[in-house]
Amino acid sequence: MQAPCPNCQHTIRIDDAKVPERAFSVKCPKCQTVVKFPGKAAAAAAAAPAPPPPAAEPAEAPPPAPTATAAAPAIGLDEMKAQMMAQLRREMGAPAATGNAGRALVALPDRGQAGAITMTLNRLGYAVETLDDYDEGGRLLEQGVYNLLVTSRQPLAGGKESLYQRLGRLQPDARRRIFVLLVGDEYKTGDGTQAFTCYVDLVVAARDAANCDALVRGVVGERQRMYQAFNEAKRRYDEG
Repeated sequence: MQAPCPNCQHTIRIDDAKVPERAFSVKCPKCQTVVKFPGKAAAAAAAAPAPPPPAAEPAEAPPPAPTATAAAPAIGLDEMKAQMMAQLRREMGAPAATGNAGRALVALPDRGQAGAITMTLNRLGYAVETLDDYDEGGRLLEQGVYNLLVTSRQPLAGGKESLYQRLGRLQPDARRRIFVLLVGDEYKTGDGTQAFTCYVDLVVAARDAANCDALVRGVVGERQRMYQAFNEAKRRYDEG
């Protein structure tokens, strides 16, 4: 399976044996843009031959012209989510995300908590995405798409692996690049001992998720200063 990158037109090829049934995303090796692939099921459906046209029938009177109340065409799930988040920002008075601070992934089972922390990150300049497919979120984290993750330690139904559990399998360098924030009723906002115990950067009580801008900004800045020397040394090493 292959597809061109929409940003740099580089052709991305995926071994057919490794293509999952469901839609998935990969990062362009040339420009790091996330490119979505349809998966085996959708690709097979698209490749299936179209059924032959029905036999011609006697001409009939043309159908009436559609009225203004005709149903609108269906929209994709991603577009629907984007419209819902835009509407939520308008209703709550939050500015649209600029992405200046980076890209953030919010993966919380409680939609109220997810909406509250999303508005906080929007105000801080993050481009925020929410995902219900935790397997997809884990793949994107491994590819380095996000520099901030908001999640919880709540186990998933059916024994599925949560994003918090998946963080433990990341390589140290990849894990170090991600700022991890846990949200939940069991936390005391900004408690360093709880954050250290959970091996994350920051914990926030659910009731404070909508108004913890200053705390998040401060802890992110402190973490960036702490790793600045390491990142600069690694950059010099990579440049040879």
